[in-house]
Amino acid sequence: MNIKKELEVKLGIANGIFLNNIEIDPLTIKAIMINEVVPSDPLQDFYGTPYADHLKTTIPLFQGAGAEVTSIQDILQMGIYITNAVKNPKTEYTIDKSSIENSLPYLEAELSLFPNIKVIMLMGDVAKKAFNMITRKSTKKNAIPAVSTYKLRNSKIYYEGIRVMPSYIMTGGNILIEKSKVTMATEDIAAMLEIIK
Repeated sequence: MNIKKELEVKLGIANGIFLNNIEIDPLTIKAIMINEVVPSDPLQDFYGTPYADHLKTTIPLFQGAGAEVTSIQDILQMGIYITNAVKNPKTEYTIDKSSIENSLPYLEAELSLFPNIKVIMLMGDVAKKAFNMITRKSTKKNAIPAVSTYKLRNSKIYYEGIRVMPSYIMTGGNILIEKSKVTMATEDIAAMLEIIK
């Protein structure tokens, strides 16, 4: 199945929305990692080029968690799909609520493509917000409490039988500055790998 084509069939083609143009067997995916936002250049996204900016920080996090990966294909073969909560590049330093809302139908439809999910990792606050917006539609409440991520990391949170793990953003230059967040994100990925193996 081609993710982009599948989502465009369901929701139509939207201007400025970047979707993952990859072929994937949805039955093989056991974990989804939701990053914050697509880069302004699609080639720098997870499924862009082998040396894309989004992979420069993501692959080392997986390696730190003990996974022998060198490419996005290696990550997919482990049963892990990575996507972005916000499907249009940000134009300001922060991501406003309307950008999240604009992308939400695509993210929600994307999550529904994978029937065998055991874990959803929320990599950063924007991913947490987007996921809560989705869960509020059906349950009228947030799946993730409005508490700092470091306080939630060891909580066992479930939504519709799927383990939901809030963690830290895994892309961008800031991750390299905050070593403690790198350590925690790596530990969270290791925990996710244990659950899906």
